[in-house]
Amino acid sequence: MVWLDDPEEHDYPAAQDYLELHFDPATARKLASNLKKAKTQTKKAKDILRASGLALLPPSNGHVAHNVDKVKAGKALSPILLVRDYPRLIVADGYHRLCAVYYLSEDLTVPCRIANLSE
Repeated sequence: MVWLDDPEEHDYPAAQDYLELHFDPATARKLASNLKKAKTQTKKAKDILRASGLALLPPSNGHVAHNVDKVKAGKALSPILLVRDYPRLIVADGYHRLCAVYYLSEDLTVPCRIANLSE
């Protein structure tokens, strides 16, 4: 499994845009900034999916299939961006990548950056 060392630059505005659906724009901007500063860590795909409460997208989903194909071609994926808003975990960016990795093996580790709402 190949991962980029850092999230791609366009992942942060995408995360901020999604976070604005949960929070006011200033809070979403702060969280995106905190994600940029966070250290990359690894968590198992199955644990992230379970903690987020999100449903696993089907392998036929176009974005999921695209990411599975990227992995099979040896292309690197971008780490995912997460926000802890106790008791929930928000996948701010990388939901399709997470689902793709889960289909390859739910026990694979996924690099991620995590920001806490309380920071």
